[in-house]
Order: sequence, then structure tokens, then C-alpha cells
Amino acid sequence: MIVNARFLTQRLTGVQRHAIEMSLALKEIHPDIKFVAPKNIIHKDIAEQLKAKVIGRFTGYLWEQYELPMYMKKHASGKILINLANTAPVASKNKVATIHDTAPLRHPEWYSWKFAAAYKLLIPRVAKSSRIIFSDSNFSKSEIADLFGIDHDKIIVIYCGVGQQFQSAISDEQNISPEDYILCVASLEPRKNFIRLVKAFNHLKSHNLKLVIAGSSSSIFADNKLHKMLDDSKRIEFTGYIDDDRLIELYQEARLFVYPSLYEGFGLPPLEAMACGCPCAVSNAGSLPEVCGKAALYFNPYDPADIAEKMDMILSDNVLGQNLIENGLLHAQKFDWNKSASELLEAILSLDKPSD
Repeated sequence: MIVNARFLTQRLTGVQRHAIEMSLALKEIHPDIKFVAPKNIIHKDIAEQLKAKVIGRFTGYLWEQYELPMYMKKHASGKILINLANTAPVASKNKVATIHDTAPLRHPEWYSWKFAAAYKLLIPRVAKSSRIIFSDSNFSKSEIADLFGIDHDKIIVIYCGVGQQFQSAISDEQNISPEDYILCVASLEPRKNFIRLVKAFNHLKSHNLKLVIAGSSSSIFADNKLHKMLDDSKRIEFTGYIDDDRLIELYQEARLFVYPSLYEGFGLPPLEAMACGCPCAVSNAGSLPEVCGKAALYFNPYDPADIAEKMDMILSDNVLGQNLIENGLLHAQKFDWNKSASELLEAILSLDKPSD
């Protein structure tokens, strides 16, 4: 088995975190799995752990669509190619692919026109040419089947895990006093719904709190004037990209975690927050009710008044907050990367060998 490790060249978002965590678990369970990547690796420590091999002269889509299938044909004939980060070489027929969501097709206005056009051109072809499609939730499975006309039986749902660094954090720090801030962790993109969140935050009842937003931005996302809103408010702090150690501190010390996303194929941050003992108020859209279950308080993400009301309920009701913390800790334990990797391997090993 060969893993397409192009994700090692990409900035860290939920897609790349999934690919990295899944790859580390796959390597632990099945040490013979090989990882190949373009030359422009930025996650060098992860590449070393995976013993990733650099192949080819190109980078990006050109590497993935031209050099990677050539390598598979010449050096890995008969081996299956595992793709974990949405894209995959269309020319490689003996492959499986993980498609996390269909947001660029459902809502192209949330993205730059170049990214939306590339996604529209490539992802349906990846879906139709893959032997198995893995999705992160039943919600995403339905979206993929409906949009691409794929048989439901070809799509296998494997939930994401919660990293051990988050799972063990609560036992390391038992007596943490919450600080005076509300936390949101997400990339700065339109579907994360920050504008309505800021409006809701400004309508909160007399809580003297800050709103801390942790996440990176990218040119693939359409400008939604969020940066100006952040610059104009002294009560809103934007951290930019932060490492896991700092992220865990923010989760542990926040009064509550809020996730107002309009569309998710899975949604890792609420589970990470739960694992760190932070009560969660979460959007009722997309996959989030499926993923968060009874461990979160839900709101309508299109209604800033409802977002504000649900945040205020947690801030004002200590019993509710404590119940959410306890339920969240238990719920987060259900999501394990080794279990996810084992399910993926089991599905791949069940495939018949290709005829060619």
C-alpha cells in the first residue's frame, strides 16, 4: 500500500490534520505502508515519522495528477494508492480516496473562483474513478452520493478521531480556572460563519468577556470582510495559527467553546474542546448534530440572537455547563484514530485484486 502524502506540503486545516493523524495511526498498525510526497514538504517532523519518500520534480496538482500516477505505474504496480485529503490522481485506477465534504460544490461563493472551479472539475472524477470512497460522516456520505451519482455502497463512513494530546490534556491539569473568554477554533473562511458569531457576541448579556478566534486564513477562501470586523473590535482577539500545546491551553481555559459553522463534513474542534473539558455551543447544521450527539448545546447558525442565547445559557447556568463538560469528556472518548485507521485498512484489504 502507498499513501499519497501531498498533505505534508499543505498548511494545517482539518483536512490535513485528518490525513496526518490517520497516517501516523496507519504507520503504527501497518509499518510496511509507504508514503510518497512532493519535494516542498513543510511538516518535516511528520514526514520523518512516516519515513516519507520524496519523488518527482513538480509540486501541487501537477505532481499529483502526472508524476504520482507515473510513479505508481513504474514502481508500485499492483499496489493500492491511499488518498486521504480530498484530491487524488484521476489516472490511477487502483486507488481509494477520502472526500471530506462537498462544500465547494454546494456553496462555491464561499471560495475563490479558481479553487471552486478546480474542485468542480477534479473531485467528481476522483469519486467516480476510486474503488472506495471514505467519508467522515453519514451526512457527507449522502452529499457525495447525491451530488456525484455514486452508489451508497461504494461510500464507507469512518469517523475522525481525537488526538491523544487532547484526550490526555484534562488529566495533566486538574485544577484549571476558566479565563474570561469565549473560544472559537476554525479557519477564517465564510462557511465558519464568523460574522454572525461576532454579531451574537456583541449582543451577549452583561458578561465581561473576550472572543478569541484561533485559526489561519487562506487565499482559497472568498473575502467576507471579517478582517475589518476583527480590527474594529477591542474585545475580539485573532491568534492566527497556533500549535497544539497553545491550542490545548485555550480549550482548557475558555469559559465555553462556540462553533457556528454553516456546513461541516465532520467538525473536529468541538470534539477537541470536549476532550479538554470545555462546554460547547454548536451549530445544528451539516454533520455537527451527528458528530457531537448529546454532548453539545445547539443553535441555529443563521440567527445571531439564538447563538447569543445559547452562549448566555451556558455562561449563566453552572449546572448546564458542568453537565456539558461531563458529557463531552465521555463523548470525545468514542473517537480514536487507531480505530479509524483499522477500519480503513479492513475496508482496503477486503477489496479484490485489480484485474490489470
